[in-house]
Amino acid sequence: MSMKRKTVTCKVENVEEVPEMSVLDLPELALECILERLPPDALCSMAGVCTSLRERCMSDHLWEKHMKHKWGRIIGPVAYTAWQGHLATRTEFGNPKQAKQKGLLRILSLGWPFSWIKSKADDNFKQKSSLPIHSVMAWYLALETGRFSFPAQVYNRENGHVGFMLSCYDAKISYDPRTDTFQARYPPHGSRAPAIENGVPWERLRAPPVDTPHHDLHISDCLNELRPGDHVEIQWRRNKEFPYGWWYGVVGHLEPCDGNENYCRCHESDTVVLEFNQYTPGSRWRHTTINRKDHGEEGNEADGFYGGIRKLSNEEEISMWRRLWPSEVLE
Repeated sequence: MSMKRKTVTCKVENVEEVPEMSVLDLPELALECILERLPPDALCSMAGVCTSLRERCMSDHLWEKHMKHKWGRIIGPVAYTAWQGHLATRTEFGNPKQAKQKGLLRILSLGWPFSWIKSKADDNFKQKSSLPIHSVMAWYLALETGRFSFPAQVYNRENGHVGFMLSCYDAKISYDPRTDTFQARYPPHGSRAPAIENGVPWERLRAPPVDTPHHDLHISDCLNELRPGDHVEIQWRRNKEFPYGWWYGVVGHLEPCDGNENYCRCHESDTVVLEFNQYTPGSRWRHTTINRKDHGEEGNEADGFYGGIRKLSNEEEISMWRRLWPSEVLE
């Protein structure tokens, strides 16, 4: 019996190599849907991957959604004007050509609180990565890091001091990302140093509803339509050196009127009664009267000075004042 050497032949099948997929290979609509669902920190991470993703992730329409969601309630036209002024005066962007763009990682490293930011970035990448300073993303990052202070209004200032209950005052605020609260710097009262309050929560802030400076009389445009039961805010200040604050009240009935809707003619009178029911009956702060035909700043050094009036027609504004109502009647 002869021994035959068996030869084993290995057949190697030709396997077609499949190229690796990239997120950029996705259809444009699919990629856009993914980016729209990313939170701000993920968008910033994606912006550092490549030039193509960077341009997409820095698009204003993506950041406008995040801006509105987080900052929309306390950012208004007054804050936007302040941001434009901030950009115009920044010495860092003194050269108009350089003012258009800055390194993305350099801006983020100034304070953006994400662990993925490296303290040292490649110089070449810095030059290629650019963040237009007028972009919504740049504004969002400036707010988020607390590097940009902006005008807003604070309810019940100075930690709800009894002297400011149910009022709202102008302040310049800055965000503290470590505590998710704000620092508020109030305008000075005469020769006094500006008051500073730390730890102000989101729920005590709002965007200024009007652009009247805090020392100016607001021009009222609602006087002729005020009727008993209307909710209002009125300017008030202790003396001429103090800034105005906005104080919550309601329109009341004149003394001869019993409040019967069928016979009430209070809305036809030139005299308007304003009630501040957070104060006890008999308090000098309980009510005041104004003339709807000839209203300007009214008052004296003893009781303070009343200014312009806003009629509240937004239920959200009215509900906010109700939530702030003091647990005890004020003297």
